[in-house]
Amino acid sequence: MANTALITGASSGIGLELAKIHAEREGNLVLVARNIQKLNELKQEFEAKFDISVCVIQKDLSDSNSAVEVYNELKSNDIQIDFLFNNAGFGWNAPFSLTDFKILDEMVELNVNTLTKLCRLFLPDMLARNSGKILNTASIAAFAPMPYMAVYGATKAYVLSLSDALHSETKNTDVSVTAVCPGPTQSNFMSFSTMEFSPMIKGKKLPSAHIVALRAYNAMLKGKRAIIPFLSNKLMVCAIKFFPKYLTVNIVEKLLGTSKN
Repeated sequence: MANTALITGASSGIGLELAKIHAEREGNLVLVARNIQKLNELKQEFEAKFDISVCVIQKDLSDSNSAVEVYNELKSNDIQIDFLFNNAGFGWNAPFSLTDFKILDEMVELNVNTLTKLCRLFLPDMLARNSGKILNTASIAAFAPMPYMAVYGATKAYVLSLSDALHSETKNTDVSVTAVCPGPTQSNFMSFSTMEFSPMIKGKKLPSAHIVALRAYNAMLKGKRAIIPFLSNKLMVCAIKFFPKYLTVNIVEKLLGTSKN
């Protein structure tokens, strides 16, 4: 399988749209998610529509061994990964003090540890070939603490920081690492995290996952360090950088509608 992209969280949202974009450009796919029925449906659809090869891997990426298992399975099948899209992740909207340990563990494992391990596993192969690209999905949440989504915001800050560092480490090669920092987007994430009821989201028309994915994909191809899709999100991030931290946290809390006062 040449020109192959590995996409985590590939069964819906931005991950699914990244898969479609890559397939439209005649790229082969390795799709990783928990829903094997959905993955098999996508495999049939993409192979018929785009005349490409699609490999599906059912995996719970919140499992600590999942990254190594995915890597070893691909190695054993002699599948080279040219593009790595670390897209899988989830958030949780609740007071930190009341959040179940299992949720915290799974969030950190998926959003941080698995992403880190996948980068560490596939980056050496890319550097050895002097060819390859990594796209990590962060968030505008990476730029400010998020009361009542404290761990989610912290994990995305980690993803952005890691991606920035790896982009610098690979700057003298033909390998690049890009972070995409979307704002609120039409996806299952909104309902799963209950953010759809926040003042920042409720009643507003959100950008489609396809537009976000397309802009991220093109930024990755250009080897950009990071991309913040849409002017409104860029302005928000710029404002965050100039506001005192205490004020930023208060504003974020009100925008999310999570204040308990």
